[in-house]
Amino acid sequence: MERLKMFSFNTIRAVLFDMDGVLYRGQTPLPGVSDLFQFLTEQQIAFACATNNASMTPQQYEAKLAAMGITLPADRVITSAQATARYLRDQYPAGTRVFVVGMQGLREALFADGYFVEDDQSPDLVVQGADFTLTYDRLKRATLHIRRGARFISTNPDRTFPSEEGLIPGAGAVAAALSAATDVTPLVIGKPSPTMFLIGATLLGATPAQTLVVGDRLDTDIAGAIAANMPSVLVLTGVSTLAEATTGPIRPDLIVADLPELLERWQASLRTS
Repeated sequence: MERLKMFSFNTIRAVLFDMDGVLYRGQTPLPGVSDLFQFLTEQQIAFACATNNASMTPQQYEAKLAAMGITLPADRVITSAQATARYLRDQYPAGTRVFVVGMQGLREALFADGYFVEDDQSPDLVVQGADFTLTYDRLKRATLHIRRGARFISTNPDRTFPSEEGLIPGAGAVAAALSAATDVTPLVIGKPSPTMFLIGATLLGATPAQTLVVGDRLDTDIAGAIAANMPSVLVLTGVSTLAEATTGPIRPDLIVADLPELLERWQASLRTS
């Protein structure tokens, strides 16, 4: 695949992987994950995952990956739900009332420690993520709360979600429905905001310039890496295409077909250095 600009693996001390479309699709692991993880471990390069998917907890991600033969501890998973909870704690006092449109990962991030209070009647905030069991009633209530003055927060702008069946509606599609019904644009916390990337670099003990981002979406993974001043690799196993990456305004440092090609290029760089 085409290299879009100069990029040296020798400077990399940490890697942040997206998950959906990079490590797996649905419940199916993508090729090369374990081999690449083993290589990074042998090279003493720290790695973690940063995902816009706020539907599950880090512990659930650890279990999901383990079921696919991929080892990654929960403390190496950063979700947009966690980033959202961290941001809101910095902005709002304890006891702030929240109405959630989302799944367990978002609910746990917001309510596990009791800092925020779940409120279906008169919330201060409507916090929204992906919801695979979303009902019209939930949308209706969120719409009414936002129209009454609750602040609208969205975990991430991903309009689609890569599954084994193909691309399905993501958190951004739910946000679009609420925006259409309320005429309110949400504050978006997840990628392409640099927040999760910078949290990840700190977690891994690396500077942004030493942290490589590996993702499948130009509009979130690669744009976020650029915003965080991190080098980036686009894999073509998820959403964005080669044509989009080579003709559009958002350009990764490197494009590879998949993780095996990324590993091959990295190993080759060691042999020539």
